[in-house]
Amino acid sequence: MGRFIILVLVLAAIWLLLSGYFDKPLLLVFGTVSVLVSAWFAHRAGVLDSESIPGGIFPGVFGYMIWLSGEIGKANIEVARHALAVEPKLSPKLFLVPNPAETTVGQVVLANSITLTPGTVSVDLREDGILVHGLTEELSDVEAITDMGKRVAKIERRR
Repeated sequence: MGRFIILVLVLAAIWLLLSGYFDKPLLLVFGTVSVLVSAWFAHRAGVLDSESIPGGIFPGVFGYMIWLSGEIGKANIEVARHALAVEPKLSPKLFLVPNPAETTVGQVVLANSITLTPGTVSVDLREDGILVHGLTEELSDVEAITDMGKRVAKIERRR
């Protein structure tokens, strides 16, 4: 029951922050109903476990998101440089990077971070790592992606 209440509070806070309707009673009622129905569906689906509401990663995830935004910006410049080149030097390749994440949430965060970074796509999540497709040699940097994995694992350990 505790996870249900936490989910309701988090959804309500998000709804209030994103909607901005603090003074319209009808919209507050609609928001309350939508939050309760969403939380009830989550409860009925049986997804209110420790990984569906990973409260332990929230303190560290904000710093990680700022760092990841910088990495996405750098990769954007690199991909744009190749896209605008008269003769682009693309050298696509598949490579395996280790996945130090311990939980499913950490593995998903790492795989999504790789895919969010322009020029790389997570192709397959395996026991021994993540299969990644890189657009160029520069973007197929195993050390940089391994560093990304270490950062995700560090967030997980803070719990």
